[in-house]
Amino acid sequence: MKIALITPAAATSRYGNRNTAVRWAQLLRELGHQVGVQQQWNGRSADLLLALHARRSHDSIARFAERYPERPLILALTGTDLYRDIHNDANAQESLELATRMVVLQDMGLRELPPRLRRKTRVIYQSCETIPRQPPLKSCFEIVLSGHLRDEKDPFCGAAALQYLPADSRIRLTHIGGARDPAMAAEAQRWMKREPRYVWMGELARPQALATLARARAMLLSSRMEGGANVISEALMARVPVIASNISGNVGMLGRAYRGYYPVSDAQALAKLLHSIETKTKFLAVLRAQCTERRRLISVAQEKRGLRALLTEL
Repeated sequence: MKIALITPAAATSRYGNRNTAVRWAQLLRELGHQVGVQQQWNGRSADLLLALHARRSHDSIARFAERYPERPLILALTGTDLYRDIHNDANAQESLELATRMVVLQDMGLRELPPRLRRKTRVIYQSCETIPRQPPLKSCFEIVLSGHLRDEKDPFCGAAALQYLPADSRIRLTHIGGARDPAMAAEAQRWMKREPRYVWMGELARPQALATLARARAMLLSSRMEGGANVISEALMARVPVIASNISGNVGMLGRAYRGYYPVSDAQALAKLLHSIETKTKFLAVLRAQCTERRRLISVAQEKRGLRALLTEL
């Protein structure tokens, strides 16, 4: 089958949507399909269109549906789709209607859709290869925050939490992620001057980013909205326990019973959780065990089976 895979993220981007598109393209090729990854549909004939992002890929979706109304069209819903755009954006809403099938990246995502749309929606968790664990830094108790500097990521909640830790805490927060605009970069610089335990490293090449994550005592994901974060899959496969904001997308990835949540944007509650991870060995062991249990959802084989089953339906 010839598949046009649409992602609005540029080829040079390290944002999650581009990572998902590249990985899916590889898995689909392994399943025997021809796949072309494009930012916008180029108008050339394809047996199937697979688009990420209901709003930003709407033009490609609408043009393909008009040109080939009988051919299948799959829409993968992102975090900003599920938790913002499909509720108030006409283009995103039209994309839902035009899709033959839809994909959400964790099971809580189904709750954002009306029952009639859930029936054509499938859950496919994002996979990650095993990441070798690295020795942790001895000079500090390092927590890695992995996320770009965007408002949806609540990027400075972790930095704000550090002021509530005891003076003798050895926690250091290492922040990996690029800034979309100079104002965000300037704010990160201000936080480093104000709070020496916060270190913003900017955008790193993937091997360096994964090596930094793999040495962490824990990973922080402070987002206000997530569709199903790649970085959670990476942390699980690196055997790094996760601290996460209590939002639907994170709960869908880690489970409702997970003990490592804090109320979104609550810096004081986050500080208490960080302190518990640093000082309570048993609590950290519980998080590790819960993360190990969730690893079964994110194997490469599982994701490939999900994609194969989806295409078989069509």
